[in-house]
Amino acid sequence: GGCVVNGWLHIPSSWSAEVMANKGFDSLVVDLQHGMMNFESSVSMFQAISTTDTVPMARIPWNEPGIAGKLLDAGAYGIICPMVNTQSECEAFVGAMRYHPDGYRSRGPTRANIYAGSDYAENANQELIAMAMIETKTAVDNVDAIVSVPHLDAIYVGPGDLSLTLGCERVGADIDEPIFNEAIDTILAACKKAGIAAGIHTADPAYARKMAQKGFQFVTLSSDSGMLGAKAQAMIDQFNGDGTDTAASMY
Repeated sequence: GGCVVNGWLHIPSSWSAEVMANKGFDSLVVDLQHGMMNFESSVSMFQAISTTDTVPMARIPWNEPGIAGKLLDAGAYGIICPMVNTQSECEAFVGAMRYHPDGYRSRGPTRANIYAGSDYAENANQELIAMAMIETKTAVDNVDAIVSVPHLDAIYVGPGDLSLTLGCERVGADIDEPIFNEAIDTILAACKKAGIAAGIHTADPAYARKMAQKGFQFVTLSSDSGMLGAKAQAMIDQFNGDGTDTAASMY
């Protein structure tokens, strides 16, 4: 009934993942869609996250069962799937997340059997989070059908593509435009009716708090690369003071 504060990992580094895992996030998502990592670096990042109580998750590159199963076997406790636009696409995704009889995931939980325990396979169908991304106008139009899929646990709003396909004046995170807000309200209402959680990606903590108050139960705060870039820029700007390039002026 609370709200999960989630972190987002673009940097393919176990050290970066370990630093983020020690900062108080409830969960961390290793992003294989737009992040710079591959499967091997994702495994080392899961291992780094597992030094803490932070829940390890991943976003897969596309709605493809092979990589979803592989990441679950490696220890991901939840999968976020991009570009889920129809009920049938959601059914394919959710099926890849569950063992028979709830789905068609192949049984062979390799690292998960060590990380989660020898009873992993018996409990995985109840423990793992299947989160489908709603990030297009088409998906919003089909949201009631999408959330009706059995064993879907949550919806995750991707504001970048959603604002793009809705024709918003500004594209990206933390959008405050009538057409976008209407879509958000539609998604939240559908999730509430279906009894599943709703999540959203945000850039600013104040906006994230606003979304939590609105009813989202899973909010992502920026990303590791976004935080690194913003902090580095702020320190350079603070050092330069008046904006002059101090290093360049030395030569």
